[in-house]
Amino acid sequence: MLFPSMLRTSGDWFADFEQLYDRMDELLGGRSGISSIRAVGRAGAFPALNVGSSSEAVEIYAFAPGIDPKSIDVSVEKGLLAIAGERQAQDGKAGAGKPEERTAYANERFTGRFRRVVALSDDADPGRVEATYRNGVLKIVVPKRESSKPRQIQISSGS
Repeated sequence: MLFPSMLRTSGDWFADFEQLYDRMDELLGGRSGISSIRAVGRAGAFPALNVGSSSEAVEIYAFAPGIDPKSIDVSVEKGLLAIAGERQAQDGKAGAGKPEERTAYANERFTGRFRRVVALSDDADPGRVEATYRNGVLKIVVPKRESSKPRQIQISSGS
């Protein structure tokens, strides 16, 4: 069987960087959720975000289960929408015995302070932001400005 390095042509820098990324990721504990060094996003960022837009609004979904909505702060300043807050550590409700008597073998749930920032498009209207939190999902809707929406222009006769 041929080695993968023998199958590539020399000067394939992207493949070299991809291989370096894969090796480093393997050494540091496995797949981090990013499929490539050219991928966009931050692996492990909390809360995970989905951002999309329609002709009417920009919609942001932040997946933040187990957080008191009163501890989440949503703000808009200079075209940037910020989501900040804190997820408190569980105080031993899930296991038997006192917290100091137990040993955690896995602790994959994020705890602590967080902050995510999303740049809004120029046609978003930061004065009309709406946010709702339901079933662990924070939904933020930023309507688009009326002036940026498509409109039909009436043509008058030139008489």
